[in-house]
Amino acid sequence: MKTTTNDNLLKAHEHSSFHRHAVLASDLCGCFYCLEIYSPSEIVDWLDKMEGVGQTAFCPKCGCDSVIGSESGYPITLEFLQEMHDHWF
Repeated sequence: MKTTTNDNLLKAHEHSSFHRHAVLASDLCGCFYCLEIYSPSEIVDWLDKMEGVGQTAFCPKCGCDSVIGSESGYPITLEFLQEMHDHWF
């Protein structure tokens, strides 16, 4: 059952790029492509370099750039990630 509005899914998606600071400050991260949940310390690959430092996380499980961190204010749960997946993929 969908609990998140399309507007909230659009706003949440804004937190899936150029988010290095927020991801590293998060307790948990999740990928809304593969639906895995993990610690931000597991992220090793980044893109969108600014001054030589990547800004957008690649998922350490599947390699997709569909990562969102708990610092975004959105719940990092399987249910929420599934709703994001269904909307974006």
